[in-house]
Amino acid sequence: MATVLPPPSKRQRTDAAERAREQQDIEEVPSDAGSLRIQFFDETTGLPIGQGPVLVPVADATPKNLELLLNALLARDPSETIPYRFTLPVPDNKTSEPITTAFPANVWKTLINPGLISTEQVQNISAAPQAVFRVQAVSRCASTIPGHGEAILATQFSPRSSSRMVSGSGDNTARIWDCDTGTPVHTLKGHTSWVLAVSWSPDESRIATGSMDNTVRMWDPKTGKQLGNPMKGHSKWVTNLAWEPYHAQKAGEPRLASASKDATVRVWATNQQTIELVLSGHKGSVSCVKWGATGFIYTGSHDKTVKVWNAKDGTLAHSLNAHAHWVNHLALSTDFVIRTAYHDHTGKIPATDEEKVAKAKERFLKAATIQGQVVERLVSASDDFTMYLWEPAKGTKPVARMLGHQKQVNHVTFSPDGLLIASSGFDNHTKLWNARDGKFINTLRGHVAPVYQCAFSPDSRLLVTGSKDTTLKVWDMRTQKLSADLPGHQDEVYAVDWSPDGQKVGSGGKDKAVRIWRH
Repeated sequence: MATVLPPPSKRQRTDAAERAREQQDIEEVPSDAGSLRIQFFDETTGLPIGQGPVLVPVADATPKNLELLLNALLARDPSETIPYRFTLPVPDNKTSEPITTAFPANVWKTLINPGLISTEQVQNISAAPQAVFRVQAVSRCASTIPGHGEAILATQFSPRSSSRMVSGSGDNTARIWDCDTGTPVHTLKGHTSWVLAVSWSPDESRIATGSMDNTVRMWDPKTGKQLGNPMKGHSKWVTNLAWEPYHAQKAGEPRLASASKDATVRVWATNQQTIELVLSGHKGSVSCVKWGATGFIYTGSHDKTVKVWNAKDGTLAHSLNAHAHWVNHLALSTDFVIRTAYHDHTGKIPATDEEKVAKAKERFLKAATIQGQVVERLVSASDDFTMYLWEPAKGTKPVARMLGHQKQVNHVTFSPDGLLIASSGFDNHTKLWNARDGKFINTLRGHVAPVYQCAFSPDSRLLVTGSKDTTLKVWDMRTQKLSADLPGHQDEVYAVDWSPDGQKVGSGGKDKAVRIWRH
C-alpha cells in the first residue's frame, strides 16, 4: 500500500494561504510600460551622478534596484554598498507645484498610471545616503577597568564622544571612566544604596543617577562633584531616568523624569531641584520612562499598561492597554537623536545656544520625518513574550503585535535610522523586526543564556548584545549573521552601550569590571 501523506498542518495551511494571497496582490505592470529615464543627483551637493540619464524598465524600478544601480554607477565593492533614500519631485494634483516625495515601491501604480510623471521626460531623482559614516565592528577588548566593588547595573556613554562613560553599580557609587586611556576619572559618591540608573544630559553638562535609596542625584561630569542636594520625593527606589529632549527644553532649564517602584513618575526642574509634575496613575512599579520630542512622556509599568502623558502639564493623554503581563522596556524611534541632541559624527559643536537648539531640532526632524510627517513610534516589550508597536499620536490601537519570543522580552531598541527594531529576551535570542510595520525579519541565535541588553551602532549596520553567558556578540545587520564574538567578562553581562560616535562599546556586569571594546 502506498504511503499516504499526512494532511497539511495548520501552519502549512496558513502559510499556503498567505503565499497565495501575496501572489494575487502583485500589481501587474503592463509589458509595454516602457522605461524610465533616470538622472541621479546627490542630495547633499546637488551635483548629477554618472555620465547622464540611465534607462530603467518600469517593472524593475524599485528603490532596492535603484540602490544597487547607484552603487554600481559609483563603482563600489559589493561589501561596501551604501543604503540610499530616493526622492523625486511630483506635481501636486491641485496646484501642480512640485512636491518632493519618496520614491515608491511600485512606480507604475502610484505615479505613471495616474499621470503624475511621464516616461517621456527624464526624472531627476535625488539620492541621500542613509548612513553617512561607517562604524567598524568592535573586535577586541581595549581595556578592563576595575574599580567598582559590586556588580555594574547600568552603563552609558557621553553623547559627545566615546572618551567618557558613566557606570552605576551595586556598590552605591557611579563612576566616570576615561575610555581612551582605560582609567577611572571620578567616583560619584553619595547614594546609600545600589545605583540602578545613570543618564547623561543631551548637552553633556550633567549626569543624573537614580538609586535604590529613593533619591535622584545630579553630578558635574567635569569635577565629579554633586550638584545641589539629593532630589527626594519617591517613596520607593528609582528605576529609570529620562532627560527632556534638548530642542524642547526651556533655554537653560532642562527637566528630568524619573520612574520609580512607587508607581509614580516625577518630573524635576533640575536647576531648582524641585518637583514640577507628578505623573500618578500607574498601579504598579514603573519600569521604564521615555521622553519623546513631540511633547509626550511615555511610561511602561508592571500594571501591564503603557501610559502617554503630556509633558507640558502632566495630564494623561492615552493609556495603551494590550499587554497581558509586566511591561519591561520601551523604545522610541527617535531615541538616538534625542540622546545625542546636536552632537553628530563630525564632532563639530555649534557656537551659540540658538544654533545648538536649531541643530538638535534639525537632526530630530530629519530622523523622524517619514513621507512629510513627523512620526514618533513606540515599541513596548513585556513578560507576556510579546511586543507591541504603537504610534501614540495616531491613537491607542497598536500598529502591530510582534510575536515570536518564547520567553520574557527584556530589552528593545530602535536602530538610529529608524528602520529596524531589535529585541532581546530570556529565550537566548535576539529578534529583528521591521520598524515600519512590525513584521518579523530574523532571529539572531548564538547566545546560550538569556540576553539582557542590545545596542545598535550609530550607523545602524551592527548590533551588539550582552548576555548572561558572559559574552558580547556583534551582529551584522546586512547578512544578519554573527560578526564578532567577544568573550572576556568573567560573569553575566548586565549592561552594554555603543558610543554615539561609533568608536567603542562599553559593557559591565556581575564581574565588577568595566570593559571597553574597540576595533
